Order: sequence, then structure tokens, then C-alpha cells
Amino acid sequence: MLATSYPLLDIFLSIFFFFIFFLWIFLLIQIIIDIFRGHYHSGGAKALWLIFIIVAPFLGVLIYLIVNGSKMQQHQIEAAKEQQAAFADYVKTTAGTGDSTADQLHKLADLKDRGVITEDEFNAQKAKLLG
Repeated sequence: MLATSYPLLDIFLSIFFFFIFFLWIFLLIQIIIDIFRGHYHSGGAKALWLIFIIVAPFLGVLIYLIVNGSKMQQHQIEAAKEQQAAFADYVKTTAGTGDSTADQLHKLADLKDRGVITEDEFNAQKAKLLG
């Protein structure tokens, strides 16, 4: 009985419209995040963009994408690089690199023994490490 009152094409159209609606919501959230994350707008410009997006949501999102679409991509790339660098620094400090002062002195002594560096260079680097 339900199949006769709601055809298959209407089901597909409903699914399509839900998909478009959720895509628009996702885009709206990304734009709001970009408005507040971006450093290229002043506080007043951020407020105006936000008001424009709230008052005229479809037009506001479309115009923001036209004006600042490429900057959004650059900001996401920069944010990902910053997160990666912060993670790498965290891993280095947490796991340790194994380059303690004693290890570095051992490497310097090895370089001096092999004749790669002179006695004066060894003493200068040793003083730098210890002081």
C-alpha cells in the first residue's frame, strides 16, 4: 500500500534532496569555521560575512565560495601542516630522539678520532654542548 502512494522516483528524489541539504549544512559549517580561522579579514568583516550568511544563507554561502574559495583551501592546508608539525614536535619530546649530551659527545669524539674534525673544532663543539 505504501509503494503505490509513494513511487520509487519520489524516494530517490527525497534521498537526493536530503543529500544536498546535508552537503549544504556541511559547507555552511566549513565557511563559518573559515570565517573565524582566517586572518585575512578584520573583526568587522568577519561579523558582516557571518550576518550575510545568516540573513541570506544560500546566497551568502555561494558568494563566500566565489570570493574566498581558494583561500579556504589554503587555510585548510596550512592548518593541516601546523597540526602535523605540532604532532611531530610532540612525538620528538615524548619519545626522545636519543641524542643526549653524552651521545653527542661520543659522536664528536668519533669524528675527531677519524680525523673529520680537528682538536680545536672538537673542543669548541664540546664547550658548546656542555655550556
